[in-house]
Amino acid sequence: MRRLSLILILLAALAAAFGLFRLSHGYFRSEELSRAEGRLSLYRSTLTAELERFSHLTHVLARDPFVIATAEGGDTDALNRRLADFARRAGLDAIYLMRPDGLTVAASNAGEDVSFIGHNYAFRPYFQQALAGQSGRFYAIGATTGLPGYFIADPVRGSGDQLVGVIAIKVALAGLEDSWRRSGEQVLLANEDGVVLMSSVPGWRYRVLNPLAPETRARIEQARQFPDQPLAPLDWIPRDGRRAEIGGEALLHLTGAAPPHGWGLHYFVADDRAVVRAWLVTGAALALAALWLILWQVQRARRMGRALERSEREEAALRAANQQLAVEIGERRTAERRLTRTQGELERASRLAALGQLAASVTHELGQPIAAMRNHLVAAELSGKAPETVTSKLGGLVDRMEGITRELKFFASPRQEPFETLDLREVTGAAVGLLAPNIEAAEAKIDAPDPGCPILVRGSRFRLEQVVTNLLRNAVDAVEGSEIRQVTLTLGGDEATRWIEIRDTGHGLGKLTLAELQEPFTTTRESGRGMGLGLAISAGILRDHGGEMVARNGKGGGAVFRVTLPAPEQSEEQET
Repeated sequence: MRRLSLILILLAALAAAFGLFRLSHGYFRSEELSRAEGRLSLYRSTLTAELERFSHLTHVLARDPFVIATAEGGDTDALNRRLADFARRAGLDAIYLMRPDGLTVAASNAGEDVSFIGHNYAFRPYFQQALAGQSGRFYAIGATTGLPGYFIADPVRGSGDQLVGVIAIKVALAGLEDSWRRSGEQVLLANEDGVVLMSSVPGWRYRVLNPLAPETRARIEQARQFPDQPLAPLDWIPRDGRRAEIGGEALLHLTGAAPPHGWGLHYFVADDRAVVRAWLVTGAALALAALWLILWQVQRARRMGRALERSEREEAALRAANQQLAVEIGERRTAERRLTRTQGELERASRLAALGQLAASVTHELGQPIAAMRNHLVAAELSGKAPETVTSKLGGLVDRMEGITRELKFFASPRQEPFETLDLREVTGAAVGLLAPNIEAAEAKIDAPDPGCPILVRGSRFRLEQVVTNLLRNAVDAVEGSEIRQVTLTLGGDEATRWIEIRDTGHGLGKLTLAELQEPFTTTRESGRGMGLGLAISAGILRDHGGEMVARNGKGGGAVFRVTLPAPEQSEEQET
């Protein structure tokens, strides 16, 4: 009877352990899926930004006088040089002009072994779409170069709105695919026919997710989209519950649409980490249960010992039980520490997934407007209607916005920007120039006395400009509405340090400390005028430069922010 009770207890313990494992594994698996969704969203936004970056360029080129003149029978040499310069500056694979019959008459690669000139591309769908008056887009392996790319085309109209040609560009996506491969993750992009166009695993490219229908295969062959490719099926089996088997390996599988063609983006990730965490939780629970059982047994032994004569044998047995209890307590503490570390890792992974989704959303929302601004600037330069100084300043602002989105885009794997020796006078001057509209709107006065000599530091010009811009913008916002709207910007230094001090006549810091102001999403501005990230970002930048920031209320009112950076000699010693 006693043996049967023991067997039943063991079976109940095993059932409870199995249920706990399933429950914890489901929880940790949902966390892995949440993180994977963030990564998938980031991949989708970077792909969309890459495809749409030059979407307006053919529209601009189709209205270029040189392109129209050449399409109407003019000289091609000048246009070849012009297109070559555009392609080199924009980082495009090729730009070329075709007649209405599809014959290429001018190209950026004129004179090269793989020049498009003299080749007829009337069979390409993007040419046929442009010939019909639409914007053509198509992904294919190049018929001339044998290299894949994304083609964008627009019709060229001459006098009387008559279609006289088609201008097209080829965008190489090899760099984006290389970044996928270097990430170490498993991701692929398939078109509407299920053909894998890009993949982080080279062996998956130009495989099909499902067997192609005869009419689909015939259409692909007619457009020469994938010449010399067998388009064999991919070794994969999609499963229920967001899972798939690929190459015999069971993985988590997430999919998402990739505009603008309705392509499918597939992301695969193993759930090994979820399994390990589930085992840790189950092991910790079993250890606690075993500890409880041991404690219960010890208490039972003690009660029996008090009813029996105290003998040396019983005392020895009790000492052994106490030693065993100490061992179990040590194991329990170890298991608790492991569980605590696991919970901390889970919390950090959740935060990283949320930040990945935020970075992907911001990059997606800003990528297309920045690309449109860039193309409009190119159109303004080509037309010659806008002053060169205006386009130059706007171009600098667009470059700065692209730098910010580029940092967000590679949030998951940031790269260290090299330091250089620079003058803080130039940094503060650039920040004042950038905020000139804000200063004018606030009717503020900026007092920035020249220190009379260079104030040199080592660092990243762009990131230090970002720090000064954040602090200066806060000062200008603080004096808005004050009777005296004065912002003083002072530079100085000694043998070991260099410093920037920004003093305003605004409302001051109030009861907030600098540590509280540096918390993300903490701001003293009214709703809608800031997210409260400026001081948090600035503090991180200064830590990377070996510097620091302090803040205090001014004696006569307002706030005083002081940024201290190491001298160039001190900074070089830290770098080495």
